[in-house]
Amino acid sequence: MARREAQTVAAKSKFEPRKLVELAIEVMRQSGPEPRKDGKASPKVGAVLVKPDGQTDTAYRGELRRGDHAEFTLLERKNRGNKLDGSILFATLEPCAPGARRDPKVDCAERIRLARIKEVWIGIQDPDPKVARKGIEHLKNNGIKVHMFDRDLQEIIEKENKDFLAQAIERAAVEKKKPGEIVLSPLENKLPAAVLADFSDEALALYRERAKIAEVVGSNEFNRRLLQQGLLKEEKGRLLPTGFGILLFGKEPRRAMRQAGLLAAIHYPNGEQERKEFDEPAVMIPDLLEKWLRDKLPNVVDRSKMRREERPALPFEMVSEAVVNALIHRDYDIEGGKCQVVVTEDTITVRSPGKPPHPITLEQLQSFTAPMLSRNPELHFVFARMGMAEEQGFGIRSLRDRAKELGLPLPRYTWDAPYLVLKLYRSAKSVIRELPANVLDSLNAEERRGWEYLATKTACTRAAYEQNMGVDTRKAQRHPYALC
Repeated sequence: MARREAQTVAAKSKFEPRKLVELAIEVMRQSGPEPRKDGKASPKVGAVLVKPDGQTDTAYRGELRRGDHAEFTLLERKNRGNKLDGSILFATLEPCAPGARRDPKVDCAERIRLARIKEVWIGIQDPDPKVARKGIEHLKNNGIKVHMFDRDLQEIIEKENKDFLAQAIERAAVEKKKPGEIVLSPLENKLPAAVLADFSDEALALYRERAKIAEVVGSNEFNRRLLQQGLLKEEKGRLLPTGFGILLFGKEPRRAMRQAGLLAAIHYPNGEQERKEFDEPAVMIPDLLEKWLRDKLPNVVDRSKMRREERPALPFEMVSEAVVNALIHRDYDIEGGKCQVVVTEDTITVRSPGKPPHPITLEQLQSFTAPMLSRNPELHFVFARMGMAEEQGFGIRSLRDRAKELGLPLPRYTWDAPYLVLKLYRSAKSVIRELPANVLDSLNAEERRGWEYLATKTACTRAAYEQNMGVDTRKAQRHPYALC
């Protein structure tokens, strides 16, 4: 009897993160609108606390008092005096970081630390580039394990908070906030000897045009915008560029950071090679790279249709997305490497220094399920405002969807220290031609078609493979499917 009771208790306390994440979203929806004279939308936030004995408690923003954060309600109002050591917290929005709230208010990340919570699951990153990921970093720095919600659930949270996120992103460009104490990168600081004149007027004008900014480049209002975005710092009444500012808009970023810029190379079928260094401001590099590649790789004739048509030699939308992602998400602390693009007859390979930002994994990238998270929010904010990147994510969904639209094999992520490597394919046959000669020679025509088919899928059941390839189970076991 005692053994049966113990099993029942164990079954009741089984930890199922997905269900608890879904509960946090359900609770989030109870957050009511907060009437404000300034018209600002308040976020919908839900939180779930799982205690060591398996009991759960929930809270949502404004549940007990208008404006109270969900984490504050859960930890301070509902569980004050309770021992929460070893508990696990689920929150639909990144907890606010030290320095983000007005004194004497305590930030939510600090409350979580003081409660001795061991693990936190977070829905979406704070949209403000000056505080984004700093709540996450504070938790990590204090030994708290951090996870992000699954991508599909993050999208639900974003949809439910559409108005708040839109306003928050707009306010981030113009409102002055108290700077946080957490520094994610030394590039947030001003660069030695850098001055405002080191910015490129052309790069700033491009940003103004693409982001539809009303203020004139060089005006006090425009510079104040850059100040609030963390691209300028004020010192003794002077505005000075930060490292991120120089990366984005500097006339010669590599003079200050040798890891800045992009190295591109084309390997032609006849064995010849051509290289080009792009040392310009980061906001200009994607357009300059595309122009260079278009000039070097003219359109090709597609003879597969009744009427001969010209098509681009490269899937330029995918190349641009991949390059922007590399520039945004690379680890700029790795000084010995720079972003690279290598074009061959069959592939476009983009190499970006640094592993995916924690807690994103290589497996999540390769399955196109990586949660939305940015390593360098200051860079991401600018490229997103220019319409060149997702607001928070790696752009992996658009890469996958565009490959499917073009009938290309799915992009592939691998790790080749110290680079995160993304491979794009130029044709359906590319994935076959890229195989080692000994493997290619061992495959018959039917098995080669199997490789091509699998290269367009993130996952595939044996039944689906058999049906689409028109083979029986015995053959499928000998085909490339057996290697999946």
